[in-house]
Amino acid sequence: MRNRPALTASDTEKMVAASRAEAAKNKWNVSIAVVDDAGYLLHLERLDGAGPMTAEVAAGKARTAAVTRRPTKFWEDRVKERPVFLKFPDNLPIQGGVPIMYQGECVGAIGVSGVQSHEDEQIANAGIGALG
Repeated sequence: MRNRPALTASDTEKMVAASRAEAAKNKWNVSIAVVDDAGYLLHLERLDGAGPMTAEVAAGKARTAAVTRRPTKFWEDRVKERPVFLKFPDNLPIQGGVPIMYQGECVGAIGVSGVQSHEDEQIANAGIGALG
């Protein structure tokens, strides 16, 4: 049996707080989702002014990043080359989802939705940066 790293509630809180701060600094109304390594939701926050659809999209981006162990930007680019990747199950190939890697293993992912996709990813990366 092996031990493996996992996100804690404290880790999740730090990431969401840092993501929220990045969004507030830029006056962006977004939803932020954090999932575990299997893509199951640990935390979802829809900031004031964020549209209702952003919550579902943020969770989908996070789930895709966690399950595939790749940023959703990778899949967005890949779909342009091979549209068949749109048929991958439970896949949301829109930039803004980033896997959380620790000691070479994926421990979860964070997804953001509500502004331009590259800005969503900027917010997600700010959250991951809070883990150090």
